[in-house]
Amino acid sequence: MVTPAGSARTAEAAPAARTARAARTGPGGPLVVGVGACRGVAGDEVVDLVCAALAEAGLSPAGVVALATAAARAAEPGLVRAAARLGVPLRGYGAGALAAVPVPHPSALALAALGTPSVAEAAALLAAGEGGVLLVGKRKSRGSPARATCAVACPAARPRDAPPSP
Repeated sequence: MVTPAGSARTAEAAPAARTARAARTGPGGPLVVGVGACRGVAGDEVVDLVCAALAEAGLSPAGVVALATAAARAAEPGLVRAAARLGVPLRGYGAGALAAVPVPHPSALALAALGTPSVAEAAALLAAGEGGVLLVGKRKSRGSPARATCAVACPAARPRDAPPSP
């Protein structure tokens, strides 16, 4: 189980979180979290933001299977630490791929910094796969200034009679 920074976490909770994550088969499937971040962002700031965004939507961190971001930020230590704390891989997408994804909350700041009008929402949708659904739009961290954004997506729900994806 992932907890915000400063919260207690027991050794027994980690296996339970992995089991819950592996068993997550809700409508639309697993959750992916897109994360935009400034250089030097703290891993705790990212994890706190992700946990808050999930809680706000009534979703569990145990359902998260990946973090996704811009390729230019994929080696950022704070993002790498956040992915490690959540126990998920960190995926990076090029600015061109991110820019091709229509999003509800584009940012001139992201466009100027990275060459794409969206990182968090676009990365979440790309990681969710074709037809991915944005469950939580872009949220900003509580830092002043905010140094991270996140958005949550899931794969498109498969009709009950459809064969499983390969």
